[in-house]
Amino acid sequence: MKQIESKKRVFVLCLGLIGLLMQTLVYGWFWFNVYYPIVNAPRYAGGYYVGPGLHLYFRGHLLVIAIYFVLVLFLSNTYGGLKIGYLKAMDIFLSQIFALLMVNIISYFQISLFGIRLVPVYPMLEVLAIQLVISFLWAVFTNWLYRSIFPARQMLLVSGEYPVDDILRKFNSRQDKYNIVKCMNISEGLMQIERECIEGYDAVVIWDIPTKERNKLLKFLYSNSIRVYLMPKITDVLVKGSEQLHIFDTPVLLLREYYLKIEQRFIKRLVDIVCSLLLIILTSPIMLITAIIIKLYDRGPVLYKQIRCTEGQKEFKIMKFRSMRVDAEKDGVARLATKHDSRITPIGKFIRACRIDELPQLFNILKGEMSFIGPRPERPEIIAQYMETMPEFAFRMKVKAGLAGYAQVYGKYNTTPYDKLKLDLAYIENYSVWLDFKLMLLTLKILFTPDATEGVEETQTTALKNSGEN
Repeated sequence: MKQIESKKRVFVLCLGLIGLLMQTLVYGWFWFNVYYPIVNAPRYAGGYYVGPGLHLYFRGHLLVIAIYFVLVLFLSNTYGGLKIGYLKAMDIFLSQIFALLMVNIISYFQISLFGIRLVPVYPMLEVLAIQLVISFLWAVFTNWLYRSIFPARQMLLVSGEYPVDDILRKFNSRQDKYNIVKCMNISEGLMQIERECIEGYDAVVIWDIPTKERNKLLKFLYSNSIRVYLMPKITDVLVKGSEQLHIFDTPVLLLREYYLKIEQRFIKRLVDIVCSLLLIILTSPIMLITAIIIKLYDRGPVLYKQIRCTEGQKEFKIMKFRSMRVDAEKDGVARLATKHDSRITPIGKFIRACRIDELPQLFNILKGEMSFIGPRPERPEIIAQYMETMPEFAFRMKVKAGLAGYAQVYGKYNTTPYDKLKLDLAYIENYSVWLDFKLMLLTLKILFTPDATEGVEETQTTALKNSGEN
């Protein structure tokens, strides 16, 4: 098994690097044949000679191309464009689109600096177009090749008292990668499950079983070198963010109260102020047009203000462009948007899909009520509902609410609250400035992912987990 996994890793790494090299070769060709002659030519102003152009030796050209390769490698890895076999072909292609777009924008301005003027942009658009064609074909080909060589894992699912429908649905959405052959309940007995585990399965999925039985099963699977997919509990997420101490001759894990260091708070607030101001200026035409269209549609208010909770469960008024009818909650009952919600206006469907409705929250960030990255703010009524069965929901309000966050990047609008809580706690317990930066980059990708805005199902649980009552 170890040899197979090592070969698989090397195989994926090689495929990813080959793809990046092809993208870099396209850029290299345009650099040598189009852009370098431009920046190398003598510079004139008003018909007068003002100085020689840029002259590079061979090592200089290699450095320019190497910088491009490193940027593509970094951003492709950040967006998931190298996760061949892990992501679907179209997800990899979408990741490559964002990586290549950002790298080419950076490279365009780098070349312009070389020439001390803005160089023609059309060749860079040609570079991007050719790269996207290569990227699409390469994503489809590598995905097919990976599936042909490495078939779906044959897995056993071990569950506890809660129904398995939700977790089965999630794994079945990736039947190219996972195939749950059989389901067993922990009530069948640990010995019976252990005997079943060694019957030739590639992996075992542990879905919410009691901690005592889970620990025994984990030790058995580990000792027999069987891969495990574990759905973590709240305490698992908290422990994962702990600090390991070496005070005594035994391992000690320190799980302290959450707080940001003063330098982290300063950097986070500075980023919020600078980025919110910049985005308000850049998106002001979009916000103005959106406001006019909403007003003309039904003469109702342009903005929708709603009480939400941020750090320490402090209440504030969040601002959004109104996407629902004026009487959407005339009965006063708070409810999440559902799929095909009749309350959403035609204009609302578009601005929700494009996330334009969230733009006014830039002013909430500027005021300090929210941050760019953090758990999404919830309504007090819904928080109260969640905390009836999930008191740990209060943990996510240890930090300032955010415009985007871990749960938005790695989850969906209709991800269950229990799973969203675990994602938000993963962010809180593993916070770093780099994590904020990474999530900001990944949020750009999520803006163009349709299922990230799916409403909840009308029958979907809005509290802890699926149960017979739900």
